[in-house]
Amino acid sequence: MIDLNRNIRIALPSKGLLAEGSRKLLADVGFRVYNPNPRQYQAQIPNLPGIEVIFQRPGDIVVSVRDGSVDFGITGRDIYLEKRAANGSILELHSQLGFGKCTLNVIVPESWEAINDVEHLQRKQKLLKRPLKVATKFPNLTGAFFSEHHDFEFQLIQAEGTLEIAPTVGYADIIVDLVSTGTTLKDNRLKPLSGGEIMSSEASLIANKARLKSSSETLTMATQLLEFIGAHLRANDRLAIFANVRGRSPESIAQLVFQQAAIGGLQGPTVSQVITRQGQKWFAVHLIVRKNQLHQAIREIREIGGSGVVVSPVSYIFEEEPKEVSDMIEALEQ
Repeated sequence: MIDLNRNIRIALPSKGLLAEGSRKLLADVGFRVYNPNPRQYQAQIPNLPGIEVIFQRPGDIVVSVRDGSVDFGITGRDIYLEKRAANGSILELHSQLGFGKCTLNVIVPESWEAINDVEHLQRKQKLLKRPLKVATKFPNLTGAFFSEHHDFEFQLIQAEGTLEIAPTVGYADIIVDLVSTGTTLKDNRLKPLSGGEIMSSEASLIANKARLKSSSETLTMATQLLEFIGAHLRANDRLAIFANVRGRSPESIAQLVFQQAAIGGLQGPTVSQVITRQGQKWFAVHLIVRKNQLHQAIREIREIGGSGVVVSPVSYIFEEEPKEVSDMIEALEQ
């Protein structure tokens, strides 16, 4: 039974890249985690006085959110999908927090020179005349992948710790593990198979569904988290551009902007008159563009007669009705 009288709790990874990314994300959106004693497994967020922070292993975070002892958690999406319950007790609030990116792959020894695709594993299994032994920390995701997509016999070996040594010592024939840079695989003479990417993953924000339904305070906190995290992530790859442009009217300048590919803005440009000493017709144009389109945007602004271009980072882009919040409300009504 969920205790409605306790404080709202959020679980964060206790160490590693997920821990660093979680703290940075929360700090970037104004929810800095404060724990002066790094040996303590509890902390606070000064700007969210009604919430307790606890630190756990990523897999334990999923279990805690699933059983309701914790309301929110940030963990890897791969771990969430592996450990979530079939009864839908966990609601995934945001699946792309922008850090902890990796893929879950089928991996074999480099010495298997003729085996480069998952479809080739059937040939290897027939050659060995026994099921292929597959070591993994993700038996549910791995078993579903092999059962649904490939026709060969396999034996799952649920493992913990380092998997890369398993084929060398004969503990397993192949492994299914997370890959980020691929350096560890090369160092251990392993290779991912073509067609063997089970999923791509990054950090995910999850919540206990029953708690969201039964506690208005928890639902309000979820909305606040999604509002600020979503606004920050939307702004992450955007820049604000200010430029002065000669023209007859705001409407005429807007038409010039709309003829370009990169400088259309969110709904359109903001155009306001510049009061000049000489009485010339100048207008200030404010635009939001993607970072990877900055060079193109500068060229387009010059093409429409712009000058005095100023570029600034964007911290947040708040929408009238954030999709993350509307998706949460819709999921809770089902």
